Amino acid sequence: MNRRIIFIFILSISVLPLSAQTPKQTEQRDTIFRSVAVWANLVGIGKLAFSDYGEYEAGVRVSIKDVFYPTVEVGIGKADHDDDVTGIHYDCSSPYFKLGCDYNMLKNKHDNYKVFAGIRYAFTSFKANISRPGLIDPAWGGACDYKIEGAKCTQHWAEVVGGLDAKVWGPLHLGWTVRYLQRLAFNVDDIGNVWYVPGFGKSDTTGWDATFNITLQL
Repeated sequence: MNRRIIFIFILSISVLPLSAQTPKQTEQRDTIFRSVAVWANLVGIGKLAFSDYGEYEAGVRVSIKDVFYPTVEVGIGKADHDDDVTGIHYDCSSPYFKLGCDYNMLKNKHDNYKVFAGIRYAFTSFKANISRPGLIDPAWGGACDYKIEGAKCTQHWAEVVGGLDAKVWGPLHLGWTVRYLQRLAFNVDDIGNVWYVPGFGKSDTTGWDATFNITLQL
């Protein structure tokens, strides 16, 4: 009997470390890359429908332990604008690219809801067309057309991003972001400035933007 008691006691001691290691082992088995998601921005499409500029924009993000989300965003920005005061017409259509990372700020990183903050580096190289029909020649008089086609422009900018992502059903998620934009560098031909920058919006040194995203998480 004593031998049995001693055997059971030794066996219980040997099992305890194994049970204590279970959470650690489970954590070790937790994969680094949790998911991949693709999304489309509806705000840019809405701007194209109801104003004279906007974007077609989509992106892909990778979840690293549901904490960090490296993100690539691409789009095509378009503008077709007539200035009512000057009579100048401006148009362009060109792609743009954004690269960055978001951080999940919730304590429960694996929740179906995510509140995040992040940064982006963005770049576009585009050609702008500017025209003004019937411009009066100040030296010789008479009307002449002012026209610049294919003016080469580039811009680099940074974005500070905050947003929300929520699971709706299965792989379907909805979310939004608010973004502060800061120009880093701008180069343009001799025209001096442009009215619109693809992906950035109306040309300025700073700006604000927002997205409403439909996302499929795989």
